[in-house]
Amino acid sequence: MARLVTAPSRPQLRPANPHFSSGPCAKRPGFTIEALSGAILGRSHRAKQPKARLAEVITRSRAILGMPANWRLGIVPASDTGAVELALWSLLGARGVDVLAFESFSEGWANDIVKQLGLKEARILSAPYGKLPDLAAVDPAHDVVFTWNGTTSGVRVASADWIAADRAGLAICDATSAAYAMRLAWDKLDVVTWSWQKVLGGEAAHGMLALSPRAVARLESYQPAWPLPKIFRLTKGGKLIEGIFQGETINTPSMLCVEDALDGLRWAERIGGLDALIARSEASLAAVSAWVARSNWAGFLAEDPATRSCTSICLTIIAPWFMALAPATKAEAAKKIAALLEAEGIAFDIASYRDAPPGLRIWAGATVEPDDVKALLPWLDWAEASVRADYGVVE
Repeated sequence: MARLVTAPSRPQLRPANPHFSSGPCAKRPGFTIEALSGAILGRSHRAKQPKARLAEVITRSRAILGMPANWRLGIVPASDTGAVELALWSLLGARGVDVLAFESFSEGWANDIVKQLGLKEARILSAPYGKLPDLAAVDPAHDVVFTWNGTTSGVRVASADWIAADRAGLAICDATSAAYAMRLAWDKLDVVTWSWQKVLGGEAAHGMLALSPRAVARLESYQPAWPLPKIFRLTKGGKLIEGIFQGETINTPSMLCVEDALDGLRWAERIGGLDALIARSEASLAAVSAWVARSNWAGFLAEDPATRSCTSICLTIIAPWFMALAPATKAEAAKKIAALLEAEGIAFDIASYRDAPPGLRIWAGATVEPDDVKALLPWLDWAEASVRADYGVVE
């Protein structure tokens, strides 16, 4: 006989840290505000000591990521968005460009390239949430713009094998939710961007811009047809402004955020560098994968296991009761699951991105303890069953 489903009892174990937001992300384990006590405040960022701190961010970042010695790395305004836009406005237009659009941020880059820059020789290679575009369709004679990891879709490129080693164009990569948690193929990339607020849990507003020698050559030999605002200018008199890549930022940075970034970098070094950071994120993904394999209501938004992100883990709800709901009601039900977990103090900010299909998004970057992800999973079952009961679903 059918009966109303009632919510199960609450799990006993709670995550020690309920911060699973995809940005700004969880602070590193053990963080306290005292870690920032050495911040150089009330000084010009151009003075010797503050400038040395900025240069230290660059040096430590390069070392952890294994960046080639002949690449430049600089700190730029406006987080990863600023870094990407700076690259697009400064470098594109010299040749055709292919844009991979498979989630909200990459769709944003496509929109800017076509509608704002007005590039006529632009091809948008798109795919719906959960899939990658046809990577084999990328033309090596074109520049290519893509995200290594789709923060809002939970889909990542499995490798860079699809990028031609003898390409004529530049490979411009938004790596903001991949850097420090995934191994980037520097030999196949020319521009790489990220922000402090992702895998190392830094505070927002600052971006990182990495340039290969090929990208520098483009900057020094090509002048865009459009005017560039001051914060986008990387060259002067046809030559790269080298100071930007030595700690002389384009605009005034927050030295408090600089100290926070250094704290995250030093933590990464203490635990074993890039290998350890990747291992932590992959351990969290493995825990979620094992749970999904047992689940009768949750699935991955990323259809191909090889492309599933280990940082922004995006889940769909596949239970029959949920699939039977109207589209607007599906979104409402998914938000109720996330809201219930937040009200319980179990998980903050895990609703799917507003443009993504209804579901959940769990940040599992390196600052998140894999044990906290494991502790969260029974609570997901509890919240789904609780919301299912709210809709009067019967077994």
